[in-house]
Amino acid sequence: MTYKTDIEIAQENTPKRITEIAEALGIDEKYIEQYGNYKAKIDYDFLKDNQDRPDGKLILVTAITPTPAGEGKTTTSVGLSDGLRRIGKKTVVALREPSLGPVFGIKGGAAGGGYAQVVPMEDINLHFTGDFHAIGAANNLLAAMIDNHIQQGNSLGIDPKQITWKRAVDMNDRQLRNIVDGLGGRAQGVPREDGFDITVASEVMAVLCLASDISDLKKRCGDIIAGYTYEGKPVTARDLKADGAMAALLKDALKPNLVQTLEHTPAFVHGGPFANIAHGCNSVTATRMALKLGDYIVTEAGFAADLGAEKFFDIKCRMAGLAPDAVVVVATVRALKYHGGVAKEDLNEQNLAALEKGLPNLLQHVSNIKDIYGLPCVVAINAFPTDTKEELDLVETKCRELGVRACLSEVWAKGGEGGIALAEEVVRLCEESSDFKFAYEDELSIEEKLNAIAQKIYHADNAVLLPAAKKKAERLEELGFGALPICVAKTQYSFSDDPKLLGAPKGFSLTVRDIKVSAGAGFIVALTGEIMTMPGLPKVPAAEKIDVDADGRISGLF
Repeated sequence: MTYKTDIEIAQENTPKRITEIAEALGIDEKYIEQYGNYKAKIDYDFLKDNQDRPDGKLILVTAITPTPAGEGKTTTSVGLSDGLRRIGKKTVVALREPSLGPVFGIKGGAAGGGYAQVVPMEDINLHFTGDFHAIGAANNLLAAMIDNHIQQGNSLGIDPKQITWKRAVDMNDRQLRNIVDGLGGRAQGVPREDGFDITVASEVMAVLCLASDISDLKKRCGDIIAGYTYEGKPVTARDLKADGAMAALLKDALKPNLVQTLEHTPAFVHGGPFANIAHGCNSVTATRMALKLGDYIVTEAGFAADLGAEKFFDIKCRMAGLAPDAVVVVATVRALKYHGGVAKEDLNEQNLAALEKGLPNLLQHVSNIKDIYGLPCVVAINAFPTDTKEELDLVETKCRELGVRACLSEVWAKGGEGGIALAEEVVRLCEESSDFKFAYEDELSIEEKLNAIAQKIYHADNAVLLPAAKKKAERLEELGFGALPICVAKTQYSFSDDPKLLGAPKGFSLTVRDIKVSAGAGFIVALTGEIMTMPGLPKVPAAEKIDVDADGRISGLF
């Protein structure tokens, strides 16, 4: 059977004008800033003027540990929201913006897939409304002002060897991880080691996503620590008088973007940090806006539940005062067989033994949601044509043993119709009582919080801080940052910090090699294993297949 590509399906769709979508939601036109016919920003004043509106139910979509076989988290989020609308629920979906790095790299687009997509798909996957460009500009303005301050006399006494702020570009480019700049003589700056992060890993991205309003945005920009003096004193963006200009660059980017699904369900797509190297959630502003506009709000967190969901709960919900009502864990039979040791080229063949061997990965994620965070949960089995009844029955049986239902999700092929069973179970779960709690408390030390995450969520023996990381943790506690939550930068391919350990490994330690503070974002970053904050392109980048014809029609995007 020949299937249409995602971009072909999206281009055949006839979207409604965005003003119609906004009107159906009840958004007054004074809050709408159109970007063409099918995209709009919604002014953050909407939240101020509607704070007394009741909130809808909040549903988080997360997933098992990712594999080359694919899981379909965004696809499920979109299809679930369409399914909820089909059973008569007023629904809004709140997603993350795609980064250009994966679009041109290995992962491809991030607007869903098949008949469960958000549109205009090409715009969302490329420049969209320019949010990421604004974030990169604000990041690089601070970088320029640091080096300019040193060049112009360095009255703050910044130590060039202790500058922690990197430049940013929204592209996978390993060549920029470690560079030397400022060469060419005195007029060209002070020579020093430098580097780039991908824009979605920038602290500015986290600041934008976690800010409650423009005043909070400006304060968070000012709190960013760019480096340290020769005496070891932190130097902030506020010290460099960069905070006002940074906030000015970000003022429009802070406004959530409104688009729609193929079935015209309203969709906020805003913010996009990676969950392996950042906190992995869409913006607090978009989530709160969606909660005021719908009865059921579907949102997602990046990568697997040990990364995106953990950070959604322990960072985003903690800071924003959010409490989810239900959680969906997405899995595929193919991915579970991969965790059970089956090679990618053999995943289409039935293999119950390998499936049973891989199932502990799913069951451990589900157990974490239920037992650590105290939330009701459903497993969404993202259907593939090669799945057999015996394989699906095995997944359902193992989930039932944990007290969780498994629902077949056919949204890729059928859109909202294929998500009705999942939608009905989500509605049922939202009426259940829950006992939402965090994995650790604020008053624990940095090392104690890391041990809590490692032992409770990853099921490791402990967290081991290398000497340099231990020293930095102690210093950050001395500086008053010990109460902040932890953002672990870790491989997405394993519960451990070793991407080769599939399934649900036991008997390992989480090795923390470095620790730094993101004071503007409001969390501590712990770098583990060999995780990079600037990815590289694969041998055959997805960019090689992307093209545009003489009429401006894009092909090969996904």
